[in-house]
Amino acid sequence: MPFAKTAHSARTAGRVVLAAALACALAAPAALTGCAADDGPGAVEGQRHLTYVSPYDWAANLSTENGRYVYAENGEVKSRVGIDVSDHQHSVNWAAVAQDGIDFAMLRLGNRGSTEGQLYEDTTFADNVLGVQSVGMPFGAYFFSQAVSEDEAREEAQFVLSTLTSYGLSPESVQYPVVFDQEPVEGEGRANNLSADQLTANAIAFCQVIEEAGYRPMVYGNQIDMAQRNMDELSAYPVWYAEYDVAEPSAGFDFVMWQYTNSGTVRGIDTDVDLNIYMVEERKGTYE
Repeated sequence: MPFAKTAHSARTAGRVVLAAALACALAAPAALTGCAADDGPGAVEGQRHLTYVSPYDWAANLSTENGRYVYAENGEVKSRVGIDVSDHQHSVNWAAVAQDGIDFAMLRLGNRGSTEGQLYEDTTFADNVLGVQSVGMPFGAYFFSQAVSEDEAREEAQFVLSTLTSYGLSPESVQYPVVFDQEPVEGEGRANNLSADQLTANAIAFCQVIEEAGYRPMVYGNQIDMAQRNMDELSAYPVWYAEYDVAEPSAGFDFVMWQYTNSGTVRGIDTDVDLNIYMVEERKGTYE
C-alpha cells in the first residue's frame, strides 16, 4: 500500500512458532487451548508454544515465473498474479499491463485524511476503472481508512458503495474483494493509537456494510497489524496479507491474498508497484 510502508517488516520462517500471547491474538480460541496463563509464579511454565501449519506447501509449490510468484500443485496453477495501484502510480497503460501477464488489479478507491478526517476519492480511480474494463481485467477495490469509530468506518463503507454505484460497478462487475485497509501513518495520525477492540470493531463495521450490499469484503494488514486486532472476531472475512521480499510467507494465520513486494516492475507503469498472489482456493490452516 502507498501508506505506512515502514510497518511492513519482513519475516523469514514458513511454519511460524508463535509465542502463546501472539498466537492467541491471531487465531480463534477454538483452535488454541491452553493460551491463557495465570498470574502466579507458574505463569511462564503454563504457557505453550503453538505452531501454525499453513494449508499451502509454500516450499514445495511456490515458484517464480517471469519474476512473479506462482503457486502450483501437481502442475496445476492455483494462484493469480495481481497488482494494486493508486495515484502513486500516476497514469497506467492497462493494455501494456495486461500484456505483461497480470491477471487482476486492486484499485485504490479512496482514503480518509489522517489528520482532518476528510473522505477523498483517489484521483486515478475513474481512469483505472475505465482502463481495466477496456482490457477485460478483473479487479477489486480498497479503501485506506483512518476511522476512529465504528460510525466512521460505516461512513467510509457508504462512501465506497456510493462511489462504486456512481461508476456503475455492481457486485457482479467487481470480481475481486472490496478491502478495508487501516494502518498507522507516520507522524500524528488521528487513528494511530486505537485499541485492538476499536480496530477490530472498525473492520467489522466496514465489512458488514460492504457485505450487505453484495460485495465481498476483505481486511488488509501485515503481521503487526493483525496482532493488533482480535482475529477470532474477524474470522468471517478473508485477509490480504502484506510481507515483502521473502521466499515464502510467514503469517501465523490464514490469508487469501499475499502482497509480497512493493518494488515490482510491470510494463505500462512508470513507478514501482505492489505485486500480489491470489490463492484461487481459500483454505484453512491448523494449529499444533
